[in-house]
Amino acid sequence: MSGIRFGADSFSRYEEGIKKEWILGNGLGGYASSTVIGAGTRTYHGLLVAAPENSPGRFVLLSSLDEEISSNKEVYRLSTHKYPGTVFPSGFNYLSKFILAPFPLWVYQPDAFTVKKKVFTIHNSNTTCILYDIRSRREGALLRIFPLVNSRNFHYTVRSGELSFSQKADPAAVKLESSNGFTFSLSSNLQYRSDPKWYYNFEYDAEKQRGLNSQEDNFNPGYFESKLKLGTSHFFIAASTEDISSLTLEQVEELYTTEVYRQNLLAFNSRLTEPFALKLLRATDPFIVKNPSSGENTVIAGYHWFSDWGRDTMISIPGLLLIPRRFEEARSILKNFSRHCKRGLIPNAFLALGGEPVYNTVDASLWFIHILGRYFAYTKDFLFLSDVWGTVDSIIDNYHKGTDFGIGLDSDYLIRQGPQLTWMDAKVRGQAVTPRAGKACEINALWYNALKTASYLGTLLGKNVSSYETLAAGVASNFENAFWNPKTNCLFDLVSQDEAGNEIKDPAIRPNQIFAVALPYTVLSPDKEKAIVDRVEMDLLTPFGLRSLSADHPLYKGHYSGDPVTRDAAYHNGTVWPWLLGAYVRAYRKVHNYSKESLEDMRALLQGFDAHLETAGVGTISEVFDGDYPYSPGGCIAQAWSVAEILRAYTEDVLGIKP
Repeated sequence: MSGIRFGADSFSRYEEGIKKEWILGNGLGGYASSTVIGAGTRTYHGLLVAAPENSPGRFVLLSSLDEEISSNKEVYRLSTHKYPGTVFPSGFNYLSKFILAPFPLWVYQPDAFTVKKKVFTIHNSNTTCILYDIRSRREGALLRIFPLVNSRNFHYTVRSGELSFSQKADPAAVKLESSNGFTFSLSSNLQYRSDPKWYYNFEYDAEKQRGLNSQEDNFNPGYFESKLKLGTSHFFIAASTEDISSLTLEQVEELYTTEVYRQNLLAFNSRLTEPFALKLLRATDPFIVKNPSSGENTVIAGYHWFSDWGRDTMISIPGLLLIPRRFEEARSILKNFSRHCKRGLIPNAFLALGGEPVYNTVDASLWFIHILGRYFAYTKDFLFLSDVWGTVDSIIDNYHKGTDFGIGLDSDYLIRQGPQLTWMDAKVRGQAVTPRAGKACEINALWYNALKTASYLGTLLGKNVSSYETLAAGVASNFENAFWNPKTNCLFDLVSQDEAGNEIKDPAIRPNQIFAVALPYTVLSPDKEKAIVDRVEMDLLTPFGLRSLSADHPLYKGHYSGDPVTRDAAYHNGTVWPWLLGAYVRAYRKVHNYSKESLEDMRALLQGFDAHLETAGVGTISEVFDGDYPYSPGGCIAQAWSVAEILRAYTEDVLGIKP
């Protein structure tokens, strides 16, 4: 697959170097991640962030490795750290190249030495390996590598007095046990020397900007060392929650080859050949994981801090799994969420890997039916369709009769729901930022689509679907009357009631209405669908997605930044969301009669993300962007539905590769 390369001009200053981050998933929800200059700027950064079995959540175990070369009383320190008021060391000054292809490679050139460093994770293992090729043009130089370790939940920081470690050292390995119960190992072909000490007051710039705890301490149990020969020396360090004490350099190099092959095989199996599509394909892999406790497949909604969310997972499946032809994993994920369906509700989230599900969502179940239809379109898997049909029937039956959180059918066949159950669910101090209790336009577009999808699939299975068709006809006869706003020539976002029972229609221009055009089954006339797309294009479209609110609205916030309260206030009130472009592209192509001009317009729009792949999260797509120019990226550096929907739209709606 195509690689991404940066020269020294990309990180000549610390402030520039920390703007670009990289992340590698390990298939279990754990990962390795940092900035391209190796400076940790988040509590979430670390070379081994593990998702241990039977331990809900993810934990930073190996924070970083500090490499230094000593020669003729000179010490060349390759690491970079931020402390209050200073940056030390400034190893990025020796950095000449950073390459991601498919794993990170750094090239440092301090004086008479060239250091090539590669980091990779082992799939389905909480193991990170680092390979070094060091060319020395000077005799007698000494390499030392100092591991900085921790043992904490990745959301938080820790101080030295709150944590302690015991260690059991071998000549080339050390086994560490923390006072809070984690055991992990470091192994190498260098000599290990025990020399325990704490490093104090690391400062994490990104957390400081987000108004969160931004300082902590890390423990250094000792160091690995070796003399450098003239010419090239080869070394490795591995960190794992497993026993790696007997690991050899040859084995690590074989593991690296295996992981590169696995990445190449993903590209081969996908049958994609177009360069931009292959770049996006590479970005899909970290999101697809196995729950370390249950062994079930799921989707991580975003890195670094999200777990698996039902809505995000359903929306992401076509781009992450169907287009890459990872059908077995798609089936496993759908089966997993189907198994957890309760009273017609697909879980909203598993707030920690291995944690208990929460069900406070109205749309995840409707997305489930839609995605089941897409899965069947790609696979024609009648057996699986039959296996999960009870979930489809349960969803429709419970939505019809009424279920938890005020979700149920109103007299006009439209679905109403309680507060904060749609994707616009942010709260500040317990209060809804975007109140949407009532009948939301996209929920009822999804409801109609779910009914028609279920009717189609049920007919194929020989089921009696007359009740689905009756409900769908009722929705079709009332949707336009409920939601069409002739003043703005688009949809009301929400229909609700005040305390006196009077009907209120919210005229805010939001992107939710695009689904009333983009879904496979829709109810509006072509001229009204075209009007919606025109309105969305005029008021909400940016180069990186759709604004969550039009800029002329009093609640509009053009920047997503600051402390949690400030960010949450902007989250769905102007902030741009890339995942919405998937629906926009499909709707735009539809209302422009799939013309050649619309094809080229949407190709150019989506390919605009090619440059973004070299900013923020390198090789991936951010969660959100500012609503105002220059549309700076924010939120998670890698978001599942951002990547998935850009890839899906580009593959299906631009390249025309679809079932």
